[in-house]
Amino acid sequence: MHDSPYSLAEARVLFELAHAGQLETGELRALLGLDAGYLSRILARLDADGLITRERSAADARKQVVRLREAGAAMFATIDARSAEEVERLLGGLTEDGQERLVSSMAAIRRLLGGPAPREPFVIRAPRLGDLGWVVQRHAELYSREYGWGVDFEQLVARIVGGFDLTRDAGWIAEAGGERVGCVFCEHGDASTAKLRLLLVEPAARGAGLGRRLVEECVRHAKQAGYERITLWTRDCLVSARRIYAGVGFALESTRKGMESGIEVTDEVWTRAL
Repeated sequence: MHDSPYSLAEARVLFELAHAGQLETGELRALLGLDAGYLSRILARLDADGLITRERSAADARKQVVRLREAGAAMFATIDARSAEEVERLLGGLTEDGQERLVSSMAAIRRLLGGPAPREPFVIRAPRLGDLGWVVQRHAELYSREYGWGVDFEQLVARIVGGFDLTRDAGWIAEAGGERVGCVFCEHGDASTAKLRLLLVEPAARGAGLGRRLVEECVRHAKQAGYERITLWTRDCLVSARRIYAGVGFALESTRKGMESGIEVTDEVWTRAL
């Protein structure tokens, strides 16, 4: 491992001891998922090399407590430094954008394979360069997957985004763990009317109140900008979004039958006085 005389498993034992201070052999075995006999051989070698000490637990004589010696701490520091240098060499050949994509992909792998994890706190910010393209892409991908809407819907979203004037209109992008997870926009309609546009929350971020938070931010902005009312267009199949709109004070104003990618839909207009 990193030009040391020790294997990955042996280096992991040093790593765990360096960070914990001391561990019982049973705790080490559980942390690393190692066979008891294999761990015993690893500890015997590290002990023989003068890197660790093993002694009976003061709380339970049946258990053995393992600690790093000074030489063990020095060996771990050497392996850790070499590991950091290797990672630095790997990342040094990537652009800043490439590094961000790599870290994001690693986080996605951890999230997908690691099971449920505590939710990251949300950050809601103004749009930055690249966000509008993401808005179009994620609307197209999610609505195609969830409702079967195709390229016509993607083009519609692209036209809406292309019509924004961000010197006058406003938008909000939600992030969690450095990844975009939601959006909403407030578009100028006329002197008295604002339009809520393109509310979206990523599936992994749903159920935590983010959609309502985005809608409330849009409504608050419209009030402060002096509009008298705010309106939005949605469809009756978007049940969760409709629930949010009703909860924030919007009321259904009109409906109209339509088609989307060969699928019958019911378009709805909702409004709220400000």
